[in-house]
Amino acid sequence: MLEKELKFIEDSIQFKDCKKLKVSKATVGWHLDHSLKVLNSVLFAIKDSDPKLYKKKFNSLRFITFILGKFPRGKAKSPKRVLPPEIIETVAIKTQLEEVRSNLKFMDELEENQFFDHPYFNHLNKKQTIKFFGMHTNHHLKIIKEILK
Repeated sequence: MLEKELKFIEDSIQFKDCKKLKVSKATVGWHLDHSLKVLNSVLFAIKDSDPKLYKKKFNSLRFITFILGKFPRGKAKSPKRVLPPEIIETVAIKTQLEEVRSNLKFMDELEENQFFDHPYFNHLNKKQTIKFFGMHTNHHLKIIKEILK
């Protein structure tokens, strides 16, 4: 899961200071750091969740977004805990990348209704979380690719 995306992140670290205002106000490093922070924070949340507390509830925004398979640009605000610092260090990106690789190993061991509580989509179970990982990560990788064009 996410091997190709994580390899792209690793290969893009060297361009962390690149920026193209027509594409994004943020640097490549910001998108890398944010993507990794999201992955790690969700992995910790889902691992620590109690599947008995999972609430399956229809969410129209989630439904539409998951059907489309992508996020619209510039429409959502990220929670503060997943915002990159003012200065993004290469070593911090590399450390987070290794943490993600290590933390992803336990995904297979999770119960189907272990979940994380997304600020817009509500509870996402294991299957939905895996889909979210791909959509969110690829959203930011697409922006990085456009910056680097």
